[in-house]
Amino acid sequence: QVQLVESGGGLVQAGGSLRLSCAASGRTFSSSFMGWFRQAPGKERDFVAGMRQGIGSTYYADSVKGRFTISRDNAKNTVYLQMNSLKPEDTAVYYCAAHNGGTYYSPRSYAYWGQGTQVSVSS
Repeated sequence: QVQLVESGGGLVQAGGSLRLSCAASGRTFSSSFMGWFRQAPGKERDFVAGMRQGIGSTYYADSVKGRFTISRDNAKNTVYLQMNSLKPEDTAVYYCAAHNGGTYYSPRSYAYWGQGTQVSVSS
């Protein structure tokens, strides 16, 4: 069992930055692939970024490449999403999730989810 708690969301103007945190507890965290997803009203939950422990590979949606950075601190059992140059279209509820097998960009591949944190970007 894994428990995930996101924080760091808020309201920011376009061009601004936010850093989201995802604190994990439960089973061994250091061996997991962790992902960030987002869901805007009326839309599907979309992959944003992911990170594989060990070799530290990172993966990003095309829409956020060059603006968002995923990182993790295993000592703190925490995953971060640094979001820079935010745009109004980044507005969504952001979720972190623990991968459970399958393609990393599919929500169905993740067994554990946080409650989400709202990110709103004004123009």
